[in-house]
Amino acid sequence: MDRLRIPSESRYAPTIGFSKAVRAGGLIFLAGITAMDPHGEVIGGEDPYLQASACFTKIAEALSGCHATTADVVHTRMYLTDTAHWEAVGRAHGETFATTPPAATMLVVKELLDPRMLVEIEVTAVASD
Repeated sequence: MDRLRIPSESRYAPTIGFSKAVRAGGLIFLAGITAMDPHGEVIGGEDPYLQASACFTKIAEALSGCHATTADVVHTRMYLTDTAHWEAVGRAHGETFATTPPAATMLVVKELLDPRMLVEIEVTAVASD
């Protein structure tokens, strides 16, 4: 089975050894996507909605690199660092998947690798081509 790997621009990728996305046949797996830009800045600052929106923009770009769209997403897993952020992150999720809602899981964790990150999102998709 052919595999398509989309490299991650994360500063953690070389040490940990991971791709941003891997497509294996019709299955697509996205690693945890955060609002961190390639320069080490967090898009959206301390606003969980803006960070989540930035994550979903990056997710759509990664899916495009795998010849898929957000309509192909079948499951999301959202990691939050604060329970109080559930509604803001959920709103960004709802806007992204308004017409094609996937199965979704939302978890609260103690912290992410960078304390400025408020949300990290994993995605599984099944390409329709």
